[in-house]
Amino acid sequence: MKLSKKQARLRRATKFRAKHAEKSTERLCIHKTSAHIYAQIISSCGTKTLASASTLTAKIKNGGNVDAATMIGAEIAKAAKKAKVTKVAFDRSGFKYHGRVKALADAARDGGLDF
Repeated sequence: MKLSKKQARLRRATKFRAKHAEKSTERLCIHKTSAHIYAQIISSCGTKTLASASTLTAKIKNGGNVDAATMIGAEIAKAAKKAKVTKVAFDRSGFKYHGRVKALADAARDGGLDF
């Protein structure tokens, strides 16, 4: 039986979270829709959001493109520095690593986050 795209994405996300559940590092978790992209840094225990950024809070007119993802990556890196977080695990929530996801990750690395 063939999985739908959403089911396959959720399966990939579950695998990542199961593998990194016992490690004590913060997660840079992202979520994207066709219109916006969201990023947040979650504590190692998974109960507290340490920093967040999204195209909604940044008041970007078109949040569904690579330029917006690059801006959000830079913003989340600045917010992480304020929260004194330097090393994170990149949780892409099952989304494939290209396009907006890659742009956000590259901008966060350039901003000083260590994956």
